[in-house]
Amino acid sequence: MAAKALGRIASAYYLRHESVAAFNQAMRPRMTEADGIALLSLSKEFDQLRVRDAELPELRRLLAASCCCDVRGGADSPHGKTSILLQAVVSRARIEDSSLASDAAYVAQNGARIIRALFEIALSRSWGPAAAVALSLSKSVERQMWPFEHPLKQFPVPPEIMRRLERPGGGIAVGMERLYEMDAGELGALVHNSRFGATKLASFVRQLPRLELAAEVVPITRSVLQVTLTATASFEWSDRVHGAGEAFWVWVEDADNTEIYHAESVLVRRRGFGEPKVSVFTIPVHEPPPSQLFVRAVSDRWVGAESLTPVALRHLRLPEHHETHTDLLDLQPLPITALQDPHGLEAICRARFTHFNPVQTQLFHTLYRQPHNALVGAPTGSGKTVAAELAMWWAFREHPDRKVVYIAPLKALVKERVADWRRRLAGPMRRTLVELTGDVAPDPESIRSADIIVTTPEKWDGVSRAWHAREYVQRVALVVIDEIHLLGGDRGPILEVIVSRTNHIAAQTQRPVRIVGLSTALANARDLADWLGIARAGLFNFRHSVRPVPLEIYIDGFPGRHYCPRMASMNRPAYRAIRTHSPAKPVIVFVSSRRQTRLTAQDLIAFCGVEENPRHFLHMDDCEVEAVLARTQDPSLRLALSFGIGMHHAGLTESDRGICEELFHDRKIQVLVATSTLAWGVNLPAHLVILKGTEFYDAKSQGYVDFPITDVLQMIGRAGRPQFDDRAVARIFVSDSKKDFYKKFLHEPFPVESSLHLHLHEHINAEVASGAVRSAQDAVDYLSWTYLYRRLRQNPTYYGVEDPTELGVSRYLSNLILGCFADLERAQCVVVDHDYVRGSVAVSPTPLGKIASQYYLSHQTMLTFSGRLAAAAAAAAADQTSGLLHLLSEAAEWSELPVRHNEDLLNRELERQVPFPLARDGKTDYLSPHAKTSLLLQKHMVRGELPCSDYATDTRTVLDSSVRILQAMVDVAAFRGGLANALAAMGLMQALKQAAMPADSPLRQLRPDLSPKDTDSVVLHVASRLAAGAAHGSSRSTVFRELLALDDSALQEAFRCTSVGADTAKVVELCQSVRALPVLDVHVAPGSVELPSSSSSSSSSSPSSFKKIDSLENLKPATQHSILVTLKHAPPPAAAGSAIKPHGFIKEPGQAFTPRFGKTQYEGWWVVLADADADELLALKRVSMQGCGSEERASGVWANSGEQPSAGKRSYSKRLALNSSRGSTQSNSSQSVARTARLFFITPENPGTYVLRLMVKSDAYLGLDQEHQITITVAEPKMTLTDPSSSYISKEAMKEYQ
Repeated sequence: MAAKALGRIASAYYLRHESVAAFNQAMRPRMTEADGIALLSLSKEFDQLRVRDAELPELRRLLAASCCCDVRGGADSPHGKTSILLQAVVSRARIEDSSLASDAAYVAQNGARIIRALFEIALSRSWGPAAAVALSLSKSVERQMWPFEHPLKQFPVPPEIMRRLERPGGGIAVGMERLYEMDAGELGALVHNSRFGATKLASFVRQLPRLELAAEVVPITRSVLQVTLTATASFEWSDRVHGAGEAFWVWVEDADNTEIYHAESVLVRRRGFGEPKVSVFTIPVHEPPPSQLFVRAVSDRWVGAESLTPVALRHLRLPEHHETHTDLLDLQPLPITALQDPHGLEAICRARFTHFNPVQTQLFHTLYRQPHNALVGAPTGSGKTVAAELAMWWAFREHPDRKVVYIAPLKALVKERVADWRRRLAGPMRRTLVELTGDVAPDPESIRSADIIVTTPEKWDGVSRAWHAREYVQRVALVVIDEIHLLGGDRGPILEVIVSRTNHIAAQTQRPVRIVGLSTALANARDLADWLGIARAGLFNFRHSVRPVPLEIYIDGFPGRHYCPRMASMNRPAYRAIRTHSPAKPVIVFVSSRRQTRLTAQDLIAFCGVEENPRHFLHMDDCEVEAVLARTQDPSLRLALSFGIGMHHAGLTESDRGICEELFHDRKIQVLVATSTLAWGVNLPAHLVILKGTEFYDAKSQGYVDFPITDVLQMIGRAGRPQFDDRAVARIFVSDSKKDFYKKFLHEPFPVESSLHLHLHEHINAEVASGAVRSAQDAVDYLSWTYLYRRLRQNPTYYGVEDPTELGVSRYLSNLILGCFADLERAQCVVVDHDYVRGSVAVSPTPLGKIASQYYLSHQTMLTFSGRLAAAAAAAAADQTSGLLHLLSEAAEWSELPVRHNEDLLNRELERQVPFPLARDGKTDYLSPHAKTSLLLQKHMVRGELPCSDYATDTRTVLDSSVRILQAMVDVAAFRGGLANALAAMGLMQALKQAAMPADSPLRQLRPDLSPKDTDSVVLHVASRLAAGAAHGSSRSTVFRELLALDDSALQEAFRCTSVGADTAKVVELCQSVRALPVLDVHVAPGSVELPSSSSSSSSSSPSSFKKIDSLENLKPATQHSILVTLKHAPPPAAAGSAIKPHGFIKEPGQAFTPRFGKTQYEGWWVVLADADADELLALKRVSMQGCGSEERASGVWANSGEQPSAGKRSYSKRLALNSSRGSTQSNSSQSVARTARLFFITPENPGTYVLRLMVKSDAYLGLDQEHQITITVAEPKMTLTDPSSSYISKEAMKEYQ
């Protein structure tokens, strides 16, 4: 038994079932106010009213004087009496009889409640006129005024003023629309009271609540329209008038005002007042589409506060309908012997199956035997992974020396695929596999040598942008794009760019690249196939019903406007569904948030408690349960696991998630409550899947939005285990209003549209930076290769194309490109040159544009850094750190960081615990993602405790992106010539990676619990050992570098003077941390000089020639020169017999010791060349030491330099060691792999001796920076017949080149 809508409304409004039955019978789609009052009088709640003879005269008087609507039944009937009294209350009539006054109060009190119930009933039935009348009557009873009275009567307006606004016989003389247009003086003149009109009346007019509506309608299919509704408060807020908030009802009606297509409630609060509220929803449409729709916004409590906006549909062009489905053929299942590789591929498959399933059988010949591009659209769980493996095996058979790239949309999917293929495929196939994501950054050599690259779209986009310089990108034979139906999502533009670039690379290198796309069933598969270059032979678009395990889908609607109560009402039906469909088989319950996983698990435990066996979901003995609970860290998870219920979300530690995955996979717990990421990242199928709600809280819009339909399909696709089930069940719990939508699109394929036009700037900037786009025409040609170009013709209205002809589409693309160019030029990323004579537009990159492309940053971030970096870094030391942190947190990349419900309160509290306040220009927005970013960064640097697990997860996200943003900040500062700015940004990078402040002692990176007193003690102890007898005021960095040279006994002695000195284990751990730090040797050698160009080739396009130089003396003035700086790891003392080995945190060569950063970092060094006198940055290069270990051979010392010095030039090289005490370790430094950077600089114009500063700055460690001086001499200029300008390069051009 389940409640229906009428029953829920009756329960919510405390109605008798006889009243509901009467309403159900008498209520109609169209009603007047008289009909509504007559319907109300039928309520059984008023049956107790009796008509007394003494009351009849006054009832008749009230009927004649105060009733504006017909009274059915007359004054002498109970229904008539109810109608008269209700209208008398609304008319504010004076009632003399005390019994009648008592009955009138009773009618008014209950009438408002019952009319609200009528409104809910009309709304649930999508009856527009009835809902409007019921809501209007409800407000009339509450406000005691009729709808035709002037809305300003709800304010304290004197009667003589109201008489100027209303007609003598009743009705409105001057409407609100006219009043809105008047200024204060005109209002005073209108009411003949300048003082009142200019002050209070003008204020009342502005304070009457109303919403301005704007609606944009685009077609999704020929029967579904997508409406983007923007509601903006258009009134003046007053706490006294509006209280905590103003509620509005917004609904979309048909042209006849009969049916409501969509209805929702909009709440306007003081916080965020004035910001537009955007809602996106779908409505059905029938052919031919109506000429227009109406969007109505009605205040929930103010009479007359409503607006009606027509939305024209005449311009609407419905997309063409080309639904292409592939029928599943009745084929004999193909055995794995068809692979014809008994010792390799057949053995790999035999471990899991002996025959391919029907879908794989139909795909086999195309994917394994033919070179065609392919698109495989099939439901989740139909075996698409094997399809990808078939294509991969084809690639290795036909192109054994080339690579395969597998692109998955989420890091979780990448990790799952890497773990699976490393275990099953890499070893037996004798192939190397590498993971390339934001969490895993292999060294370039590993990528070059890998056969299989599993990556995310963002990473491969960033890698393939520089395909000219990366030979391994050109050796790709196959690109597999998983979940390609996400083309319409946030990452869709990146997938479009990847495919377009792949085709471009194949055309340029004359090496064909096969593209295989995997997706769910699609409505417009033919369009996608045409874009991918797929012939009919390579297109497979199976229906949703094609599954190895048949799936039964049940969709249940739940009422309620508020999210949390609606979610709570789903818990008992979820438990009943488990007991009905899967009493003993695995169940996954998907919820929208981490909080909901906990609340859902708690309610399921409560329902288990009333069963005879409360632990019937648990399938382990007590000893095993105790062992599992002992390993579990989260207390809520421990409680849930003891009842056989697991939880899975990003807020749990990796070990806790692993425990849940293992127990559920082994069927030791029966129920797993998880967020949607589990559907993508972990392959854990179940017999029953319950989707508990289809909405999630979106921090950007600060409201609840629907899951993408692709996510819903992915979640229900986890239902069904081919090895165990012959049928599977999915239960989807949705809001009542969305039930019809999901009924349609869960059984029909969903079309894929492009969103590239919304995210075009960064991709165009990348192509301009790479030289692929040099003009507006190049950019239009570039777009012609994208999926967007194909969809513009098929669904022009969706993209705002007014003219779908060839000329109209070209004009649309041109305007799109020119607008993009204008925005990029405003951000200083490109230079646009308009040739009005020829009618062409040329575009060229700027250094800022190249930096944005290299570090995968927004053009808005470049604009922010360029304009504010100098001011942020020019302050004093403490203010400098604060300024740079604020500047870092203002990067556009943080705009997507979630700020959840009530996190503004947490942010306000966190601000009191960090060193730098958030206030900028006296304003603080605690709901801003940029403010939250600043707080998380500061909290990380002071090593403070975070308020909840969500903040810990967000901190990892922020730190992950902060590295590349800071690297870009350094490059921007270097290009601007700001030495101080660049050094300050480098210091902030060191501090972030070590979770310290830039001014902290370097010793803090060894152990977090070292106090300032401890660090001072160590500094004094080490300083006392120096031969020069350094005092306490000596540089802490110098003393810290000396610490690295101490032997074991001296090192331990240095730490015994600290507060942890009595604990031998902690002292040893400190010593191990010291041994993990790198010891760097620096070599400097002369590089080359640019030769002047001959007169015959002195064009700007001719390449420059260089000549090696033997020394840095007698250099030519105003000429480009270079030096070679080589960095080597010197062997640590442990290599010379030390008993203390490096800390176990270091797992691979080149890894940085950053235990508090949360993600593996690799050691890197900035090599900076500056003018010692002018304090100007001349050159900068960043050198990565990833893969460099102190025990490796020196075979690659000169690999990056481009030139190998001869033996005769060794005498001119200069070795810059750490200090004089390191002589014993320098002798062995030649055994380590070196990295060499070439730094270019322009010699001064005047002859003389100059001192340059060479700084080597770590990007991961505090206190290990080095600074040296290089002396150069500039000779007198020689007479020459060549034009000196032909070889001159400006400093600005040099910085861009560096």
